Amino acid sequence: MEFLTEKLLFIALFIFIIHSIETLAYAVRLSGARVKMIASALSLFNIMVIVSRLANMMQQPFTGSLIDTAPEGNALEFVETQFRFLIGASTVGTVFGIILLPTFIALFSRAIIHLSEEKGSVPSLMKRIFSLHYIKRGITHFSLPIYSYFQGMKIKDIPIRLFCVNMIITAIYTIGVLSALYASLLAPERQSTAIMASGLINGIATILLVIFIDPKISVIADDVVNQRGSYNKLKNMSIMMVASRFFGTMLAQFLFIGGARYIAWFTKFIV
Repeated sequence: MEFLTEKLLFIALFIFIIHSIETLAYAVRLSGARVKMIASALSLFNIMVIVSRLANMMQQPFTGSLIDTAPEGNALEFVETQFRFLIGASTVGTVFGIILLPTFIALFSRAIIHLSEEKGSVPSLMKRIFSLHYIKRGITHFSLPIYSYFQGMKIKDIPIRLFCVNMIITAIYTIGVLSALYASLLAPERQSTAIMASGLINGIATILLVIFIDPKISVIADDVVNQRGSYNKLKNMSIMMVASRFFGTMLAQFLFIGGARYIAWFTKFIV
C-alpha cells in the first residue's frame, strides 16, 4: 500500500472533518425548530461552517501536491487510487456525522439557548461550553441513532426527486476538486485550465443546493416554529437528506473518472 502516505492521511482527516460538519448541517434546523430559534441556530452554526471552510482551504494545496509527487511511470493509476481513498474518507465522514446526529441535536439545542442567555456573545458561550461542568453534562447527552429514532418514517413519504437531486449535488461537490486535478493529468497541455475548473464545478453544485434543497427544508422548519407543521416531518426530511448525502458520496466513486474525462474534454473549448 505504497499509495497510503502520511500526507494522504492528513488530507483524508480534513475531508473527514469537512463532510462530518456538512452532514451535521442538516441537524441545525432541527435544533432551531426544537427550541423555536431558527435564526440563532443558523448564526451559531456559522462558526462550524468557518471551521469546515478553513479545513477545505488547508487541504486543497496538499491535495494538489499529490499530482506533483506522483510517480511518472504510473501516475494515473497511482493518483486514482489516492483520490478514491479521499472520496472514501468523505463517506466515512458522512457516516460519522449520521452517528452523531441525535447527540448533536441535543447539544446544539442547548447551545442555542445558552447563546440567547449570553445575549449573543459567542466568546462567553465558548467559555461556558468548554467548562468542565458543561463537558460532563454534554457526555450524558451522547446517544446513538437507534431504531426508535427512525420510527414513523415511510418510504412513500420520501420525495424521490429531492432525494436524487441532493444525492447528485453531493456527488458533484465531493469530486469537484479531485476530478479537476485528475483531468490535469489526462490533459497535461491544458493543466492549469483543468485545475481552475474545480471552482466552477463546486460553484454550480452550491448554486443548485441553494436553489433546490435549502429553501424546501427551511420552509418546513419555519412551519414547525409557527406551529403549522410537524417536528417529526422535519426530522424525517432531515434524515432523508442525510441518507441521500451518504449515497451521494458513494455515487462519487462512480462519477469520478467520468467527471475528470469530461473536464479534460471541455477544456479544449476554453484554450
